[in-house]
Amino acid sequence: MNLVQAGNARAFELLYDRHGSAGFSLAYRMVGNRVTAEDISQEAFLSIWRSRHRYQADRGSVRTWVLGIVHHRAIDALRRNLVHERRRSSAEGIEERHEAPERERTDVEAARREEASHVRSALGQLPDEQSRVIELAYFGGFSHSQIAEMLEMPIGTVKGRMRLGLDKLRKGLKEKVG
Repeated sequence: MNLVQAGNARAFELLYDRHGSAGFSLAYRMVGNRVTAEDISQEAFLSIWRSRHRYQADRGSVRTWVLGIVHHRAIDALRRNLVHERRRSSAEGIEERHEAPERERTDVEAARREEASHVRSALGQLPDEQSRVIELAYFGGFSHSQIAEMLEMPIGTVKGRMRLGLDKLRKGLKEKVG
């Protein structure tokens, strides 16, 4: 990583060779589309090259840093896609296709949005190491052993962080919901 930070292109190629497939796999599991996952991976590795001086070995492994960047790029892509889908669905008048009465549909949507807001807020309160394993498992669909391999840590550590994070989520959501 020192060579990458010094601007060595060959070292960056090796970094990509070692972590590119894990980055693509994470992006693909998050977005479910091969082309989009390829775009996300490419954007992430361009970002890694541009921000190579920001890597700090004392904050985690190279793989953890790389997957964190891929994860954030995938979240950005999902958000962009969601905004695009909302615009398109409004333009097509999708609301008229639903059989449920307007008030019932609105109440359900409002409840779903409120619940999602509570979950996002509770996830945001977790330490990064706990939220990362939860997001990889639930949003990425990875198993404990896959997460352990990606983040280069023992499986027991992954399970412990998962358990602690889920306990905190449960408590946080109980407080919000009442």
